[in-house]
Amino acid sequence: MGAMTGISVFLADDNLIVREGVKALLELEDDLVVVGTADDYDGLISGAEEAEPNVVVTDIRMPPSFTREGIDAAKEVRKRHPGTGVVILSQYDDPEYALSLLAEGAEGYAYLLKDRIGEGDQLARAVREVAGGRSVLDPTIVEALTRPVTDDGDLSTDDEELLTLIAEGRPIKVIAAARGTTPAAVAAQIENLFVALAEGLSAGNVSSLTRLRTLHQAIVDRDEQGESLSRLLPGGVADLLRRQGRHVGESEELEVTVVMSDIRGYSTIAERTDPSLLARQLNEHRAAMNRAIVDQGGTVMQFVGDAVMAVFGAPVPLAEHADRAVASATGMHEAQAVINRSWQEQDLSPFGLGIGVSTGPVAAAILGSDERLEYSVVGDTVNLTQRLQQWADPGETVLSDPTMCALTVAPATEALEPARVKGRQAPVTAHRFPPRSG
Repeated sequence: MGAMTGISVFLADDNLIVREGVKALLELEDDLVVVGTADDYDGLISGAEEAEPNVVVTDIRMPPSFTREGIDAAKEVRKRHPGTGVVILSQYDDPEYALSLLAEGAEGYAYLLKDRIGEGDQLARAVREVAGGRSVLDPTIVEALTRPVTDDGDLSTDDEELLTLIAEGRPIKVIAAARGTTPAAVAAQIENLFVALAEGLSAGNVSSLTRLRTLHQAIVDRDEQGESLSRLLPGGVADLLRRQGRHVGESEELEVTVVMSDIRGYSTIAERTDPSLLARQLNEHRAAMNRAIVDQGGTVMQFVGDAVMAVFGAPVPLAEHADRAVASATGMHEAQAVINRSWQEQDLSPFGLGIGVSTGPVAAAILGSDERLEYSVVGDTVNLTQRLQQWADPGETVLSDPTMCALTVAPATEALEPARVKGRQAPVTAHRFPPRSG
């Protein structure tokens, strides 16, 4: 596949006239490229699998049953290729469809009405928004979500504004920032508002309250997911620790286990691989590494090109952090092997990981400024881990002697000849697994 610039879009609609009209609208934009079209559920699934677009634009109702094939197909595409943006085009302004689309999280989803997509550049803007992981709801849908509740309710201007923000799918943290208060205060305000509405609702408006509660729960779930995923990157960790009272520059000494991985021969792979394909490979690789690290309770400290660094035992103390780190390293190799098998079918170059693991003291601190904060760990243990990682061939993990001593259950390893590393006077003893001999 040749190099491609801009945002690639796959379009699905069973109506030929609508499909060609939407395609023409998209192709008016210099940064949008239509890479394929389909007219039914199966065509959308197979076409998106082959084209691997940045964004899918689809009707709701298509063959074979003309119910909600577009939404179902879009979710299936997202399941196979996380991060694909989705724009649903509909002739129905029923909020239930929008809630069905957004129930599993709003990021990367948009819901637009067909009779309004010709207004200005609404469609193009929606494609760009979902390509960046953001969400868009047609203003008519927002109005439909709130109007039945507000018509019979005695709401203040402040409550009206809050309802609109909820209906737009704004995260609680964003609402809090817009209103100059805290997320906890906003959550309480929303719950109080729902209680007040419930007390005053007639039977005919119960479904409206249910809609708002469903959308609010989607927002809450997304915020809670974001809170747990904040440990994926040092900026999120720093933000979390600051809310817990930690100060910039304040350090503490911790006993941890550090893991570093690197893709062997990455420069050669990069030279012969289309940049857009390489970016997709890196994205899949990083997502898999994240899961292997977080599943064992680790924190991803940084991504630098093809390298990954994680720490086990910081910022939260972790029992048996050495065991968890080694289990994570094994999981990283296994996850990459699964990805490599998939890439082989697509004629893509496999990634071979070399991983280093070392246990010891580090200094941990929040570093940076108010504009950019990072949680960082530094010290000889970190430096040693990097050196050990360089000793590992593809598929191998090299453990420091302190890590071997800290393990409660040690894997079968091969002792390496003691060798000097930069920054240390005495030779370093290390262990490689799986062993090449014996």
